[in-house]
Formats: sequence, structure tokens, C-alpha cells
Amino acid sequence: MIHMELSRIIINETHDEQVIVLKAVAGERAFPIVIGIWEAVTIDRNIKGKKTPRPMTHDLLENIIRDLNASLDRIIVNDLKDRTFYAKLILRRNGETIEVDSRPSDAIALAVRAKIPIYVHNTIIIEQGKKVC
Repeated sequence: MIHMELSRIIINETHDEQVIVLKAVAGERAFPIVIGIWEAVTIDRNIKGKKTPRPMTHDLLENIIRDLNASLDRIIVNDLKDRTFYAKLILRRNGETIEVDSRPSDAIALAVRAKIPIYVHNTIIIEQGKKVC
């Protein structure tokens, strides 16, 4: 697995599809993931530390994880099938690891908010290698 970070959010308000770019923490490899407008806005809001008056969906997920005495340890973008990325939330609870299926956009929104590591499987990096941003 390769440790990645969110390097860019490209928001175009005239399109439904937005782009985030993940870049290797150590190195130059990078690749885009297409996400929805609301997820892009949420990620942008989380980066800027902006709060909303009431909990949004990602706030709710963070609250549930905390209230269940678990912690979000890291996220992993673990698969790519038919141009669709897949991710997992890796939770820790009572010394146990719990993996939860997630859309990458939701996982990245939570990772940015919680300031936890983002990892991507090597096979995805190799497959996306020719699409360096």
C-alpha cells in the first residue's frame, strides 16, 4: 500500500462530477477520482475547518464511530472495477480492527476531517500510473 494525501479538489459548479487528486506522500505519483458535487463541497469544507449548525452526513458518521467507542484509524482505496473506485474505513474498537465498505469520496471526507492516513493499494497505483496528474 502507498500512503497518499489529498493534493487537489477541482470544483466546477456547472457540472455534477467533480475531481479530487490523490498524490503519494513520498513521490510524485498521483491520480484523479471523480466524485459528486456534494462530496467535493464536504471535503473542501472539512479542509477549511468549516462547521455547519447541524450535523451533516459525514459529521453523523464521525459521531456514530465515536459514540460506539471506536476510532477511525485509516482509510484504504482498495479496488478499481469498471472505472469505479472502492474504499474501506478501517476502525479500531477494543483492540479489534473493523473494516467498513465505503465510497472513496465518503472515506476521504472522513479522513480529511479526522486527519487520518489515506492509503491506496499498489495495484491501483500501477493501473493509474499512466494517468499521472
